[in-house]
Amino acid sequence: MAILLNSVRIFGFRGISNLEISLPKVAVLIGQNNAGKTSIIKAIQLALGDYSRNLTDEDFYIDRNDSISTKIIIDISIIPVDETSKRIHIFTDEWTEVFGNLKQADLEGNEFVGIRTICEKDSTKGGFKVTRYPLSSWAEFNNWTDDTARINKKITSRIEAIPFISIDAQRDIHQELREKTSYIGRVLSDINFDSDDKEALEELIAELNQSAVEKSTVLSELKNHLDSLSQSFEGQGQTDITPFPKKLRDLSKRFSIHFGEDASNSFSMEYHGMGTRSWASMLTVKAFIEILEKKHIAEEESFFPIIAAEEPEAHLHPNAQRTLYKQLTDIKGQTIISSHSPYLASECKLQDLRSLKNSREGVKVKYLGEELAPDDVKKLQRDVMRLRGEILFSKAIILFEGVTEEQLAPIFFEKYFGKSCYEVGVNCVSVAGKNYPPFIKLAYRLGIPVCIVSDNDRSTQTEISSQIRKIEIEFSCQLSADIFSVNYLNTGCDIESELLNHVGLIEEIKKSLILLKSNGNSHPSCIEAKTREVNRYNNDQILSELSAHKSSYSSFLAGIISESPKEPDKLIPQAFINAFESIRQWSVL
Repeated sequence: MAILLNSVRIFGFRGISNLEISLPKVAVLIGQNNAGKTSIIKAIQLALGDYSRNLTDEDFYIDRNDSISTKIIIDISIIPVDETSKRIHIFTDEWTEVFGNLKQADLEGNEFVGIRTICEKDSTKGGFKVTRYPLSSWAEFNNWTDDTARINKKITSRIEAIPFISIDAQRDIHQELREKTSYIGRVLSDINFDSDDKEALEELIAELNQSAVEKSTVLSELKNHLDSLSQSFEGQGQTDITPFPKKLRDLSKRFSIHFGEDASNSFSMEYHGMGTRSWASMLTVKAFIEILEKKHIAEEESFFPIIAAEEPEAHLHPNAQRTLYKQLTDIKGQTIISSHSPYLASECKLQDLRSLKNSREGVKVKYLGEELAPDDVKKLQRDVMRLRGEILFSKAIILFEGVTEEQLAPIFFEKYFGKSCYEVGVNCVSVAGKNYPPFIKLAYRLGIPVCIVSDNDRSTQTEISSQIRKIEIEFSCQLSADIFSVNYLNTGCDIESELLNHVGLIEEIKKSLILLKSNGNSHPSCIEAKTREVNRYNNDQILSELSAHKSSYSSFLAGIISESPKEPDKLIPQAFINAFESIRQWSVL
């Protein structure tokens, strides 16, 4: 590796009005649907690949006043790097030869290649006009779209050493086998044999065809009947039935792929599910890239492919998603992945994540940056990514100390708003104690609002306040009310005492304890005995029982609250209501 596509700027393309995104060697784009992930991939394809032939009016940005952008501008920056992807000052000789006059240097002597792509409607010929220019400098982002850095000398050809290879979200190996322009079609069209090998193989095929016809009564009779065609051509001509391709050049027309436990128990791809067909399609792309690489090596040419895979996790189970991620990132070159999968995202480095948000201000990109301490990165990877990867895709997160709140919160949310928290992209997460900082740091960096609903016993408020101050000092920020809120239960309360003494759910709690103690036995005599036992408890005994069975009773209580006809204010602690109102104000719903 000696280069990197490190930065892309996009103006007026699809839903993106103005955006800059930095790219590592492996970039994982995450975000809600319609956040702009596909638009970024298509913009890079427009700058480096062949998307220009697919341009339509809908690709031009339309603002909130229905004003349509008159042009699309895409700038890309390519820099020299070492084997660890760290920037170095100058390009190697091989890439200097590739870039020629495109190569420039900044004031510190750091070399780069900047290319601007401009797309406009062609008023003369109709359709669209796409032109590319070199850039003399990489301007500050606040005025990057002006023409001061553009060199008015058009780039008339693609950089063949940097092919852009797009893996579509709707991939299907069964369909691609029939398309000459697909990656598997392009591999098959390149099949070649030495002349001696070709002649020998075609002799074997001829023998195979003859034997198949001779040993089949049906084929023999068909041949005899078709031989009568010669009567229409004055006795000239002979029919040749070829169950197998007659010429090697026809192999690709009848090419098929079978897969199964072994050669004797395999099936054609059309009989496999979409997961297998999708995965096979991506692996053919990998084969295509390796073939391209060998050709470039043979010609002593530079080669750095940029691979963009949309939703590679589609149709695959979690372990297969993780395996596929490894396969994609092992490919030579640079990889850009758009994904909705927490399993796949959990495999990548935290610094490789790019979180996209589409708000009233337009599409924005957030990422962790490089300044996080190594210990923080380890904590985030361990405490968040491996166990709670779904929060990466949240519109907002509600954090709690324990599993009781985690099980009750979704029920409270649905009672309060009349819709599921997951339906609107809100995740309810237990941090297992007061381990809030890793979750807050990750959410802050990725632009995800956070609510805490906390116990209020002993020194809890002091401890949480101290955690927040440390985060604000570390990030030189203030966790303001428009992205962050902390909501405490009543003084001296954990969730159990809050529900019992302040919300007044004594009957619901007793019912959950009866179900817990019955251990699934619904016989009337058992229920009656457990009811008598629980009804004898005073409040302290109830709290003692709840404390002893925190991870068990809450699921029963959640079901009881869910079915309760009481109004939300008679079921939900005020701290939860305050958190829900913060989420409402953040326009998450």
